[in-house]
Amino acid sequence: MPILVFGSLNMDLVAHTPRLPQPGETILGSSFLTTPGGKGANQAVAAAKLGIPTQMVGRVGNDSFGQELLAALQAVGIETQGVLVDSEIHSGVAIITVSDRGENEIIGVFGANGRVDATDVERLQPLLSGVDALMLQFEIPLVAIQAAAQTAHNAGVKVLFDPAPVQTRDLADLYPFVDYLLPNEIEAAQLVGFTVHDPETAQQAAIALQQQGVNTVVIKLGAKGAFCLSPEESFFVPAFKVEAIDTVAAGDAFAGGFAAAIVEGRSLREAVTWGNAAGALAATKRGAQAAMSDRATFDTFLQNFQQQEL
Repeated sequence: MPILVFGSLNMDLVAHTPRLPQPGETILGSSFLTTPGGKGANQAVAAAKLGIPTQMVGRVGNDSFGQELLAALQAVGIETQGVLVDSEIHSGVAIITVSDRGENEIIGVFGANGRVDATDVERLQPLLSGVDALMLQFEIPLVAIQAAAQTAHNAGVKVLFDPAPVQTRDLADLYPFVDYLLPNEIEAAQLVGFTVHDPETAQQAAIALQQQGVNTVVIKLGAKGAFCLSPEESFFVPAFKVEAIDTVAAGDAFAGGFAAAIVEGRSLREAVTWGNAAGALAATKRGAQAAMSDRATFDTFLQNFQQQEL
């Protein structure tokens, strides 16, 4: 399995509204749906739909949401034997509000994801044989993330870490095991303590994060694009221009596209371009995993933009 994802599985409860409500305000929504999500599962689906063999390790509850979450992964060919069904707690859920402008607010109640621990890392370890990349996120406990990153690093597996939802404490021991750190501009600002809003400030943040031990930093700047700093090079890749209707899983799509390019042996610049493309495509569709593009759609999208540039 070229990609192993160690992370969260949530059921997303999504309400669409004309605008996001103010604190204390009640407004009428236009639609509601439940859809499989969780940053870990989303990224696994993003990679798998791009044709990369993918395996998931994590936890769900022994409930109907847990069954649906596993079925959704299996439907796109993801190996789920590493997902434990935890009978002592509910599956994770995310309560999401999406405005007509594509903006969103999210409340995560992580349930079984919060019980991921050293025993899950023990189940992960033998699966690293033959894996090219391990993908990590912040919807499971940091102690498990750090142990998994160190285990993968020691096994010679590339570690990709999307630090969302961000936390800023106790990261010094994690960073040296991270090959690719993939924050968005808000997360990068929280990690470094100053505002990040353009390629120049992204470069400053990337330098600060690299000095803390990360190998390569890719900062997602939303509709602007993405900035990348590695030990060998730095560059900015503009975003693809699309009409965004739902940005809920765009960051996860970016991670999946980026990881797919890395395990296919493509250049770092290509990987950032793939991330931008996958994120842009996801923003044109509603939902999380349902918004991830298949390889044929993805390749056509890239080819069309490349032809426009010629």
